[in-house]
Amino acid sequence: MVMEQTLPVLTGLSPQERSAAIREAFDRDRKQMVLLLAMQLGVPELEVVRAMPAELARELDFSRWEEIIRSFEALGEVHVIVSNMATTLECVGKFGKFSTTHGFFNVQTPSLDMHIRIAGLAGVYAVRKPSHTDGKEALSFQFFDPRGGAAFKAFLTFGGKDPSPERLAQYEDIIQRFALD
Repeated sequence: MVMEQTLPVLTGLSPQERSAAIREAFDRDRKQMVLLLAMQLGVPELEVVRAMPAELARELDFSRWEEIIRSFEALGEVHVIVSNMATTLECVGKFGKFSTTHGFFNVQTPSLDMHIRIAGLAGVYAVRKPSHTDGKEALSFQFFDPRGGAAFKAFLTFGGKDPSPERLAQYEDIIQRFALD
């Protein structure tokens, strides 16, 4: 974990210098939790993700957010994380049984019951980095709110073991279908 005294001072930097300083702090320990690094630096999580190397973080076409979420149904069980300033909730479940009601996009399967405020979503990235738990490769799709905070994250792998070739292929398929570049 990055020690607080080694964190850069981000005030007075150009956007490029700020991004480079965040990237340097991330690169010191790529296993660290992005949430904690963002909190330590006083920046939104999205800023840390955007500063990550291109091979680790790929922006997806947010205009296709619903298609992206619907594509998770084919993944089977995933590890979903939702955090706010008071609580982090983790759940292992399957996406499916989708509906839209009163500004919410709903996921309601026996193992996952989510009601996503559509207006609260503003961006999505595919993120691939060493897990903070054991350094094994973690693959995720991370949705962000308009302020750059994490709305929710869906992890295909979360540590314990490196992704299987099948899981990696599923991850890469979604990236290929929805990547901006």
